[in-house]
Amino acid sequence: MDIVSQDTRSRMMSGIRSKDTKPEILIRKALHARGFRFRLHARDLPGKPDLVFPKYRAVIQINGCFWHGHNCHLFKWPSSRPEFWREKIGCNRERDVRNVQALQDQGWRVMILWECALKGKTRLPFDQLTELVENWLLVGNQYVELTGV
Repeated sequence: MDIVSQDTRSRMMSGIRSKDTKPEILIRKALHARGFRFRLHARDLPGKPDLVFPKYRAVIQINGCFWHGHNCHLFKWPSSRPEFWREKIGCNRERDVRNVQALQDQGWRVMILWECALKGKTRLPFDQLTELVENWLLVGNQYVELTGV
């Protein structure tokens, strides 16, 4: 049972952003300060990645642990409407896999940066996280996921 009314929950959920989230803005500012230039939410790429670095043929997708069903302390299955949420989050996961594969098929390197790397009890020190992202951009692998410790 939900602790708030259906109208209140609806209003709360509609206020959740998909673009320009706090984690995304933090990473954008840090990378821009280090001299990296990028495109935002490129519509011509699968999944409209959050950050696109054409010079490095790399994209960064910053995923919220709840919406993408990450197996960490920030994710907990909702107790209300469990069938809806299992389908919703399951579809998000499937779409994520398809988008990463499509990006790689087009020759892009992909980084998934999970919300738990930026907040919560397992977050990485921000300078260390930024350093990891910068190193990956310059000489990194085809695919990497950054999570909290």
